[in-house]
Amino acid sequence: MNERLSFTPLGPWIGAQVANLDLSRPLSDAQFEQLYHGLLRHQVLFLRDQKITPEQHRALAIRFGDLHIHPVYPHAEGVKEIIVLDTHQDNPPDNDNWHTDVTFIDTPPAIALLASKVLPEAGGDTLWTSGIAAYEALSEPFKQLLAGLSAEHDFKKSFQEFKYRKTEEEHQRWQQAVAKHPPVQHPVIRTHPVSGRKALFVNEGFTTRIVDLSEKESDAVLSFLFAHATKPEFQVRWRWQPDDLAIWDNRVTQHYANADYYPARRVMQRATVLGDRPR
Repeated sequence: MNERLSFTPLGPWIGAQVANLDLSRPLSDAQFEQLYHGLLRHQVLFLRDQKITPEQHRALAIRFGDLHIHPVYPHAEGVKEIIVLDTHQDNPPDNDNWHTDVTFIDTPPAIALLASKVLPEAGGDTLWTSGIAAYEALSEPFKQLLAGLSAEHDFKKSFQEFKYRKTEEEHQRWQQAVAKHPPVQHPVIRTHPVSGRKALFVNEGFTTRIVDLSEKESDAVLSFLFAHATKPEFQVRWRWQPDDLAIWDNRVTQHYANADYYPARRVMQRATVLGDRPR
């Protein structure tokens, strides 16, 4: 039995498509090791035609580490670790901005695995951008300026109160999430704990300010970094097909879910692997 995986790069910086893998079956240690090293190299991996249940999705994700349970998103029936992102005209998305998942906690996710379940006829692509590429493209003096800085990340920046007032129960869940997740600070430049590569680690979804700068300085620097990090040169764009799976390294990437498909419906399922404290 051939266990060698095939990785086809989708760009020089980020993204590869994986072949020769059926995730409905448990991975061998050799297959998992190849998948993990491919993820470190390419930052986001894409697999076509993976018909997996939420239980199989969880079983694969937990190979990478402990799983996060989201404070406000609904989950798959009986599988609380698999969140369901069901967006349509009456439930518009809150992820149509450039963001890194769950940076509002002390140990943001290391890895995420996203499966497509229901797709619009056209649209609904997802884009990823490389924080490693963005960092390496900066000038040396600017890298030195950013190296000693920390930024604040706030749950409320993306999860705004007005979006969670449909029912009293939903509003209470939002209030509990806010109370449980006060703003946290992370370095503006983080070092990948495995590869040792440096990456820009601010994102428009959750980063509110750079701590040691004045408000005007912080706004100017963040405005530049948000724009710089999402240059097309650093990106890959994925056009989903049913039963695709994307796996990305959340420590060094941002992504954007394109909300161009209304009034059609789009249903995705995600597992999120907890990471370490950024350094």
